[in-house]
Order: sequence, then structure tokens, then C-alpha cells
Amino acid sequence: MISRAISRGESLQRILQYGGKAGEFTPEVCAQLAERKNRLYVHSLRQLTVNSVLPGIRELLMTLREERIPVGLASVSLNAPAILQALDLKSYFDFCADAALISRSKPDPEIFLAACAGLGADPQQCIGIEDAQAGIDAINACGMLSVGIGTGLNGASLQLPSTEFLTWPCLSALWQHDK
Repeated sequence: MISRAISRGESLQRILQYGGKAGEFTPEVCAQLAERKNRLYVHSLRQLTVNSVLPGIRELLMTLREERIPVGLASVSLNAPAILQALDLKSYFDFCADAALISRSKPDPEIFLAACAGLGADPQQCIGIEDAQAGIDAINACGMLSVGIGTGLNGASLQLPSTEFLTWPCLSALWQHDK
């Protein structure tokens, strides 16, 4: 499962904080800014093509499909289905958790538990893949093995520098080592 860790509102707050503007806008203005930011983001999604897939991801998904390994998506992004469609990856996912039904953000494990439930899988029999600390914490909280992509992710069962190194033999070795 691959996912992002923050909501639209939290994303805006981080941008405002980074720009030294936190607390300067009313909730109404923040809502307008969040909507505008999302419109710009959705516009940028239109630029996605099959060539925008991160290195190794399509190959991994193809191998998992060949091996009959169920794959779920646990993303709090309401745009996740559109992204999968643009990248031509939707057919590789057996279940995508519905972000609109999730009430708690990561590090709460709700989204991962929803994805496991949708797959009919015990979380302790799953591996979660994340690029954010809140996601690693959420994966660990529900008893899954966690794979961190990137640097500075604490507590991951396995940490890889990029998706280029994310392969079925790598995941299988992690699984065998833990069991």
C-alpha cells in the first residue's frame, strides 16, 4: 500500500507556516485558499502520464499481479483514483480505500485498516509502503510490516532510498525474515 499522509487543510497550514503566514487568515479565507490550492493541484494532475510513474513501481505491480499478491491503496488523497487512472495503474489495485470515508488522519491507522478490510486481509499479514513518517507510524500501529521510501523515516521494518529498489524479491525477503 502506498499513500500520502496529510489532508488538504493540513497541507495548506504547512504551506502557510513555511511561508511565515500561519495564523494570518480567517478560517473562511483558509478554506478559499485550500480550494484554490486544490484546483491548482488538480490542474497539475492533468500533466501526469504513464511516464510519470516512479522508477520500479510499474514493474513491482506487474510482478505482484503475476504472483497473485493482492494490492490495496491506502491514500487520504481524494485525488488518488484520478492519479491511478492518469498513470494507467488502476488495474493493478484490487482495492482502494475511500478517503472520503476516513475520519482520522495518519498517524492513526484507520486508512490502512480500511484497505486491509477491503482486501479481506489480516493487517499482520500485510506489508505497507510509505514515504512519510506519519504513514510509517500508522502502518506500524496496525501491526503491518512497514517499508519506508526515502530518508529520515524512523521505525520502518525496511528503509529504501527510492522506489527503484522496491522489488518483489526485496519484499519477499522482508516477509520471510519477519516470519
